[in-house]
Amino acid sequence: MNPNPLRTPGVLHSSLVDQEIAHIQRVMPQSLNGDLAGPILSAPYWRRRLVQLLDASDASKGQLREIDSLLVQLDEFERRKEEEAERDG
Repeated sequence: MNPNPLRTPGVLHSSLVDQEIAHIQRVMPQSLNGDLAGPILSAPYWRRRLVQLLDASDASKGQLREIDSLLVQLDEFERRKEEEAERDG
């Protein structure tokens, strides 16, 4: 048996998916903003979490929209960071 249910396709129940989405929605923005040293947890970390969530569940349309929205937020964060790096360059 796989000890990490997020790595086993199709095992997460809808309520667990909702809990994971809510957690990521709460924590990801603060984590990405981080502190003076930069993000606490990186955009690739959060992207992996979201992709694992997609792979491990039969998400509803609403859940898929929420996950997609979080992925868009990551894309925007990474785009802003690239623009800052080019500007400060």
